[in-house]
Amino acid sequence: MDQTLTVLGIESSCDETAVAVVRRSAAGVEVLSSVIHSQVVKHAEYGGVVPEIAARSHVETIDDLAQRALAEAGQPDIDAVAATAGPGLIGGVMVGLSFAKGFAFARDLPLIPVNHLEGHALSARLTEDVPFPFLLLLVSGGHCQLLAVKGVGDYERLGTTIDDAAGEAFDKIAKVLGLGYPGGPALEKAANSGKVERFTLPRALLGRKDCDFSFSGLKTAAATIAYEHVKTEQDRNDLCASVQAAIARQLVERSVRAMKLFREHNAVTSPAFVVAGGVAANATVRRELQALATANGFGFMAPPLKYCTDNAAMIALAGLEHYAKLCKMGIEDRESLIVEGLAALARPRWPLDEVRAQADPVHKKQGRKGAKS
Repeated sequence: MDQTLTVLGIESSCDETAVAVVRRSAAGVEVLSSVIHSQVVKHAEYGGVVPEIAARSHVETIDDLAQRALAEAGQPDIDAVAATAGPGLIGGVMVGLSFAKGFAFARDLPLIPVNHLEGHALSARLTEDVPFPFLLLLVSGGHCQLLAVKGVGDYERLGTTIDDAAGEAFDKIAKVLGLGYPGGPALEKAANSGKVERFTLPRALLGRKDCDFSFSGLKTAAATIAYEHVKTEQDRNDLCASVQAAIARQLVERSVRAMKLFREHNAVTSPAFVVAGGVAANATVRRELQALATANGFGFMAPPLKYCTDNAAMIALAGLEHYAKLCKMGIEDRESLIVEGLAALARPRWPLDEVRAQADPVHKKQGRKGAKS
């Protein structure tokens, strides 16, 4: 790349307010700053995210975070602003997008509305040179999808959850077990002291040849076992270990099918298998998927743990990738680009493969209701 671009990124789709500055030049990608304000303490007493509380917290913190991010980056010249425009909790998305519009308008900068899922999809490229196309497993609290990533803005969904996401299963089972919020990390910690073979849990969608996921049956079975058999701390730890293993197993089973499909439709000598999203931070899941990739001739890549969960660096990078693509195409009408950005709408739902989903009724399924795809 001959052109150096620096982008301010803003993320506010759930319960973290985040701002980052990312630069890309001939030397590669550099995260100049990345600041995050977590709302975990505010939501802990409710056992989950309360949308109104989240939105208010975004309003209260976003201005200070932006100032911090710019100061830590050395007050660089900004070429464009990128902000999450969906999917997510609509109140939070509106706060971040509105702030980004004000910032961009005041400085006469282009605003690039970013799909939050695309931020996760490209997050491994913050630290690694991951060539297109690659196979992606996007697995988090709200999303569970397998996609062929063919380029910036070019995605083909191979499988999705038909009910709950993997991270949601982690969190809700942890809540049943009284492990507090956020549940995923607490369940992983308890599982480290558990016996994985202690409890038998169902294997969803056995016999189906597609790459879809289902975690609702696992969640129900785990809750039933918890009520009937968990009496001691060791019982709880054993169930946590069994749940973690069952989730990892399903991710592996669907991913191996997706690897076969990916190879059939993409002539890549050394394909990459990228795992992104909050659940990619789980050590057991990461280890199992890495072993799967190695066994099937895929290079395994995942973003560093700090970029697995929601952050603004990935949003800045996604915006930068889109802006660089427009520059390369020779988009010269800068004023039109600025007007388009300022007209961007906040979206509670926004599938990555939107064009295909609209054209093909078979792929219109969004998994489950809510801001999950």
